[in-house]
Amino acid sequence: MKIKTSKIAIVGCGLVGSSTAFSLVTQGICDEILMIDINEERALGEVLDLRDTIKYLDRNVKVRVAGYKDCSDADIIVITAGAPPQKGQTRLDTLEVSAKIVKTIVDPIMASGFDGIFIVVSNPVDIMAHYVYQLSGLPKNQVIGTGSALDTSRLQNFIAELVNVDPRSIYAYSMGEHGDSQMVPWSTVTVAGKPFQDIIHDNKDMLGDVDLDEIVKKTVREGWEIYQRKGTTYYGIATTCAGIIKAILYDENRIIPVSTLLEGEYGQNGVYAGVPTILNRTGAADILEIHMTEEELERFRSSAEIIREYTDKVLNGI
Repeated sequence: MKIKTSKIAIVGCGLVGSSTAFSLVTQGICDEILMIDINEERALGEVLDLRDTIKYLDRNVKVRVAGYKDCSDADIIVITAGAPPQKGQTRLDTLEVSAKIVKTIVDPIMASGFDGIFIVVSNPVDIMAHYVYQLSGLPKNQVIGTGSALDTSRLQNFIAELVNVDPRSIYAYSMGEHGDSQMVPWSTVTVAGKPFQDIIHDNKDMLGDVDLDEIVKKTVREGWEIYQRKGTTYYGIATTCAGIIKAILYDENRIIPVSTLLEGEYGQNGVYAGVPTILNRTGAADILEIHMTEEELERFRSSAEIIREYTDKVLNGI
């Protein structure tokens, strides 16, 4: 009798990768974590630090330093390595450097015999996820970008603050690019089932004039607000990534707006973009097509076109 254990490999032991590992360990989501980094001493330091948490947690998640050859039987590989944007840059400006880094990662992993699921965190994430899909040759359901999942969390926080409810009672999605062109289909946003636009209409005295475009702009800017104060972001994206991993490992059929390949959905073909997606042990099992207004659909199309423009550069060798 063979008992299957769950194994997650994290490539890139910077703040995002190490925080993702910490989130996995403290929540006890998997059995084993492999920490992989070009700087092996950094990877070892993270492993030793993470091991020191086990005594006071509910589960002994094993953590060790590894290499690409150890990825052959991993269930999920998380790619966080990439080029962080410098001051004044957008995520898209890191494209060329990130693409080179991603290629050096995916090729040896596939050579190991890996046949699990990639979760791509590296920015620009929609384009890097598509690039990993091309490099790996895996089915599209096995290559997922974190997409607009973090943006959605930020959006829900802003709406929750406005109406003074728990953000987990907000049902809303940020969609399209994980970047400046992302959009929100406001016609589908609800608070515990009540349309958000009805709440605005029914509570004019309390809410006043609500600028929906400004909420989207705040959602877009939130990462930069954090960046300007502490140099980078990691807790939010790490916990987001852990949530995606949990949905897959535990076969939850949970809907999270991740970046996945569109093949006709929302009128788009051959582009990775953030859309509500059903996640289970097969990866990105299915895409939920929500009904949007024509104006909302046009905004989504515009965002997808921006992603497509930069994706073509990578797929054609920049």
